Amino acid sequence: MATSSQPRFQFRLRVYRDGGIAIGPGKIALLEAILQAGSITAAAQQMGMSYRRAWLLIDELNRALREPAVESAVGGARGGGTVVTEAGKELIRLYRGIEATAHAAAADDIAAMTRMLAD
Repeated sequence: MATSSQPRFQFRLRVYRDGGIAIGPGKIALLEAILQAGSITAAAQQMGMSYRRAWLLIDELNRALREPAVESAVGGARGGGTVVTEAGKELIRLYRGIEATAHAAAADDIAAMTRMLAD
């Protein structure tokens, strides 16, 4: 008898603006990866994407916000680097908070749907 894995419910919040995704799960995950890795290059590698793709996503995100989520410094005495700004950290916090609130609000319906799934 095969055992089935537990179902996983995931909310995928996207904020659209001017025909594109201003804020979405990929951009938030990239911000989190930059926080962890300390650079766009390392974050892109961690996520399996090109540096150019990561840079374009960050550029799109920064353009959509009043304050940048990420700031980069070119080389110099300290060698440059990338930092997630306070605005970027707040964006992550808000995004993940909305996901958690939605999940909690839907908990009864999620449980009911889970019971409908085959074993």
